[in-house]
Amino acid sequence: MPKKIPMRQCLGCREMKPKPELVRVVRSPEGTVSVDLRGKAPGRGAYVCPSADCLKKALRSRALSRNLGVEIPPDLYDTLAQQMEETDGTTN
Repeated sequence: MPKKIPMRQCLGCREMKPKPELVRVVRSPEGTVSVDLRGKAPGRGAYVCPSADCLKKALRSRALSRNLGVEIPPDLYDTLAQQMEETDGTTN
């Protein structure tokens, strides 16, 4: 029997996609927000397509802040975008 691939919704484009195709942004139990490349970090996770467009849409609609339950400072979005660019094209 084939293994079931979990689906997650991108907060930018609102499309359901296989979990491995998305980037997980996580709020740790301490309240820090970061990109979780392995998808295993403890804390509240939110998923975004690995594209700048989806990250911008999630920023504009405040979906990421709402989903993680914390206010995300603008400089953190820059960091997230930079981390996504660095990992673009690489698979985990």
